[in-house]
Amino acid sequence: MMFQSFKTRLPSADEALQGRAQPAFALPARHTVLGNPLDGPYPAGLEVADFGLGCFWGAERAFWQVPGVWTTLVGYQGGHTANPTYEEVCSGHTGHTEAVRVVFDPAKVGYADLLKVFWEAHDPTQGFRQGNDRGTQYRSAAYTHSPEQQTAATETRDSFQSVLSRVGFPPITTEILPAGPFYPAEPYHQQYLDKNPDGYCGLGGTGQSCPVGVARTDG
Repeated sequence: MMFQSFKTRLPSADEALQGRAQPAFALPARHTVLGNPLDGPYPAGLEVADFGLGCFWGAERAFWQVPGVWTTLVGYQGGHTANPTYEEVCSGHTGHTEAVRVVFDPAKVGYADLLKVFWEAHDPTQGFRQGNDRGTQYRSAAYTHSPEQQTAATETRDSFQSVLSRVGFPPITTEILPAGPFYPAEPYHQQYLDKNPDGYCGLGGTGQSCPVGVARTDG
């Protein structure tokens, strides 16, 4: 019963697994598609955005295809357990959601452009699930790294809600919070759909366009 309860509600800090001081694995050195390092510190002038939109395999692919994105990596965010494993996150006992970290060049692609990809690539009204993937680790989230990102995420949520409401969707459930610790996922999850082109991707949008302008494609 306890296991099932944490698939439909988030644990408190006291209820969450303790975690560990260090990760149990080392990250690969470079992105298999973009060729740049996965982990920081990143070159001066780049910015970071973190999003959760269901299974992180498809989420990462959606962002590495955007011109101006320098690197991406998947991991766990929004929970309590330090350096969790995939199995721990899937149990619901850590409080994390599956997330993708997007490192981008703001001279080539804006945060608003990334928000457009985020809102349109998934259904942000589904609570603790995304399509057939069910559990707190699949919740929609935008974890922000500046007041400007927080404002943009909130304003685009409200704009997209107006669009979705007109066609009968329920309220958006996306968690919009300042970014906390981001724990990279195991190496086999990184760029999973590049390594496994026919692998599972559970992403599915609403079919609606988020009114945040046209994404730039200049490089």
